[in-house]
Amino acid sequence: MAAKLRSKKQKGFTLIETVISMVILTIGSVGLLGVFGLAVKAGQTSQDDMIARQLASEAMESIYTARNSSEISWAQIANVSNGGIFVNNMNVIKCAGPDGIVDTVDDASCLTASGTTCPNSGIKCLNEPGPDGIVGTADDVVLSLSNFQRQIVITPLTDVNGNPIQTLSQVAITIQYTVPNSSVVKNYVINEYVSEYH
Repeated sequence: MAAKLRSKKQKGFTLIETVISMVILTIGSVGLLGVFGLAVKAGQTSQDDMIARQLASEAMESIYTARNSSEISWAQIANVSNGGIFVNNMNVIKCAGPDGIVDTVDDASCLTASGTTCPNSGIKCLNEPGPDGIVGTADDVVLSLSNFQRQIVITPLTDVNGNPIQTLSQVAITIQYTVPNSSVVKNYVINEYVSEYH
């Protein structure tokens, strides 16, 4: 009698319950793997997003510095098609030339931390430290920014009657780049107003 009581109280999982729980765990695991893949992809593009923000900020800062230091006249803060010094259309990113302003006709090839010309015909590059952890040594890793392009569009503003405001312009800086190992094209845009007065 004791054996019968023990067998009634001792219940285990049936084979069907075990199979169902394994299927549920498998589906959950596959879902987690998908989320993990998205997280890895987001981590890979976050560096490019940060670089795009920095390249746009660099161009905007270059315009403000040129205006504030009176290196160029207010009339020159315009695109070439409007009589200014800033090139039109999307362009590969080079370093500032003798005028010290990026995206103008005198832009020059960029150099690495060790003083050599950046790869891909001098397109801007980043120097990352190699195994020794020091930038500017022979083991540096040079990252070309050939997948980035920049465009500066400077538009004179008008008042409510359509008359041009001679002392105010809108600057739109667009960074266009492709995501590594993908054909996805992303854009990062900064829109700001620039006044002739500092």
